[in-house]
Amino acid sequence: MTEKSHFQQADYWRFQWLQGAKFSPDKTRIVYTVSHYDAASDSDKAVIWMQDVVSGTARQMTAGTHNDMNPCFSPDGKKIGFVSDRGGLPQIYTMPVDGGEAQALTKLEQGVREGPVWSPDGKWIAFTAGLKKDEMPDFSKPYRLTRNIYRFNEVGFIHAAIQQIHVMPAEGGEAKALTADDHINAGIRWSPDSTRILYGAAFPPDSYMTFMPTPSIVTLDGEVQPVLKDWGAVFQSAWIDNERLALVGAPVGRVAGSKHDLYVLNLVDGKLELRTENLHAQVGGGFQADMPAMGLMMGAGMFVDGETLYIGVQDGGTVPIYRFGLSGAESYDMLVGGDKYHLLLDVSHSHLLYASTDFNNPPELFVCDLEGTDIRQLTYLNQSINESLHQPVVEHLHWNSIDGVEVEGWYLRPTKGEAPYPTIVYTHGGPWGAFGPSYSADFQLLNGAGYGVLLVNYRGSTGYGDAFGTGTFADWGNLDYHDHMTGVDYCIERGLADADRLGICGLSAGGYQTCWAVGQTNRFKAAIPENPVSNLVTLYLLSDIGIWIMNEAMGGSYYEKPDVYVKCSPITYANRCTTPTLLVQSDADYRCPAEQSEQFYAALRSNGCTVEMLRLPGVGHAGAIMGPPAVRRAQNEAMLDWFNRYIPGMAGTSE
Repeated sequence: MTEKSHFQQADYWRFQWLQGAKFSPDKTRIVYTVSHYDAASDSDKAVIWMQDVVSGTARQMTAGTHNDMNPCFSPDGKKIGFVSDRGGLPQIYTMPVDGGEAQALTKLEQGVREGPVWSPDGKWIAFTAGLKKDEMPDFSKPYRLTRNIYRFNEVGFIHAAIQQIHVMPAEGGEAKALTADDHINAGIRWSPDSTRILYGAAFPPDSYMTFMPTPSIVTLDGEVQPVLKDWGAVFQSAWIDNERLALVGAPVGRVAGSKHDLYVLNLVDGKLELRTENLHAQVGGGFQADMPAMGLMMGAGMFVDGETLYIGVQDGGTVPIYRFGLSGAESYDMLVGGDKYHLLLDVSHSHLLYASTDFNNPPELFVCDLEGTDIRQLTYLNQSINESLHQPVVEHLHWNSIDGVEVEGWYLRPTKGEAPYPTIVYTHGGPWGAFGPSYSADFQLLNGAGYGVLLVNYRGSTGYGDAFGTGTFADWGNLDYHDHMTGVDYCIERGLADADRLGICGLSAGGYQTCWAVGQTNRFKAAIPENPVSNLVTLYLLSDIGIWIMNEAMGGSYYEKPDVYVKCSPITYANRCTTPTLLVQSDADYRCPAEQSEQFYAALRSNGCTVEMLRLPGVGHAGAIMGPPAVRRAQNEAMLDWFNRYIPGMAGTSE
C-alpha cells in the first residue's frame, strides 16, 4: 500500500475541477465539463464529457486541447451545443451525441460570451455577444467617460464590455441581436412557449447599483419589457409559466446583510408575492472557496418544475437543497442535506442533478430523486488523488462572542505535528458571505505545511438570520473583530491553537479583517491581507461598488458620516501595527483597488513595521483563485513563505 503524503502545492495542479452539468431531454444521460491544468502551456483547459446516468459509463467528447465549455443537449437529444475557443475567439459549436466532428454555428468577429441556450421548441439558439470591432472605443486615444460607474472588476471599462441578447436558427444561419442598448445583458431563460427571453439587464449608465441586474423580457421581435425596475436587488430569476416569474432577491430599504427571499411575480397584474417570510435561512447563496470552478458556481441556480421550485439554501454552515411551493400556502422543505455545500445544476421531472463538496473533497456530481432519496455519486474525478493524501480532521465549533451571541466556526487540524498547533485565522470576504464545508486549496496547503486553520462566520455573515447578518451595520471592526478573537481564545482553551504561533490572512473583506486585527493587537506573528480594504474614505469613491456598498454598510455617504468612515477604517490604526505583514494585491482589481494596499503599505513602512507587497499583474479581485496558473502559484508560494518565515518553529518545515 502506497504511503500517504501531506498536501503540497504540486498536488493542487493534479486535481480536476467540475465546471457544470446538464441532463439530456430523456434524462438518461448527462453532459458535463471538467477543467484541468496543462503543464505544457501552463494554462487551464476544459473538456466535455458525456455519461450514462444508470450505467455510469462516461465518454470524453472533446480533446482537451482548448477550452470547451457550457455544454447542453438540443431539445431532441441529438446534438450537444457548447462554446469553444478552438478557432481563436469563443464561438458556438454543435456535435452529434454519438460522436463526430464539431461544427461551428457562429463566426462572429467579436466572439460569443454566453450560450448556447436552445428554445424549448428547438427552433432557436440564444446567446450573448459583445460589440463589433468598429463599435469598440479606442482606448489608445483620448476618450470621454459619462457613466456613473465606468469600470468594473473582472470586466474593465464597461462601455467596451456591453453585450446584447442574440438569437439564430438552431440549424444555423444568420444571427440577429434582440437588444440594442448600453447594458451588459446576460442570464438567458426562454419562456415555456419559446416566444420570449428572460434576462438580466445590468450596468445601467446612470446607476451606482451597477451589477444588480433588472429582470427584463425581450420578444423575438426585439420588444423589451423591464420587470421590477428599481425594486431592489434580484439575484436569480426563472419562468414558472408564460405568465409568472420566480425571483430571488431583496427589496430596496433592507439593511445590508439581510437575507434574500423567494418571490413570485404575476406579469399580468404585477402582483408580487413573498414565499419565504417564515424562512430564517438565505434562499440561494453559497460558500467562499479557493478552487478554480467558476463555471460550476455560475451554473448552479434555481429550477422550476410545475408549481415547485428547487434551489440551494444557505442555512448557517450548510447549503442543502430545498423545494418550495409556488402557489397556495407558504411551503418548503429540505431534500438533500448534510455538512456539505450542494450546488443544484439541473432538474428533471424525476431527478435532481447536483454537485457536492466539503472541506476535504472537491466537487463531484450526484443524482437523486425528487424526494432527496436514492442518492448516487456519478463522478469520481479526484478520488485517487485524495486517497493518496492525508486529510485534515475538521472540528466543528460553536462559542459565545463578547456579547453572548453564538458564533459558528471550524478548525482544520493539520495533517502533521501535535497540538497545540501553529494556527492561521483565515477570514472570509464579503463581509456578507460565509465559510462552510467547501474545498479550498489554501486550507489544504496550510494544513499540509503543519498549520491548523481557523474559520469564523463572524457578524455580517449570511445564513444566520437578519440580526446576525446586519450586526456590523455602521460598526465594522467591532463585533466582527471580537467574533474572531473569541474564536481564537476558544481554540487556545481547547488545546488546539498555540497562543504563541498565530497568523491571520484573508481576501477582500477578509483582508479588511486582517488589516484591522493587526492594528488592534500584536498577538499575531504574521499577517497576509489580500486585496484588502484599508481606508473606507477612499474606497467610497474609488471602488467599482464603493458609493453603493458603503452607503448600505455605513448608513450614509462619507460626506454624511465622516466620523463613522474614519472610525471603521484600518488605516486609522495602522501606526499601531508591529506584525510582519505581506500585502497581496491584484493590479487590475477595481473592487478593492491597489491604492488600498498601497496606503497600508506606506503607513506600515513609515512606522517601521516589517511589510512587503506582492503585486499580481493583469488580474482582478479574485485573481489568486481564478486567475492564470502563474498568479495562483505565486500567491500560494508567498503565503507559505511568509508564515514559515515569521511564525516560530515553522521555518524550513515544508516538504
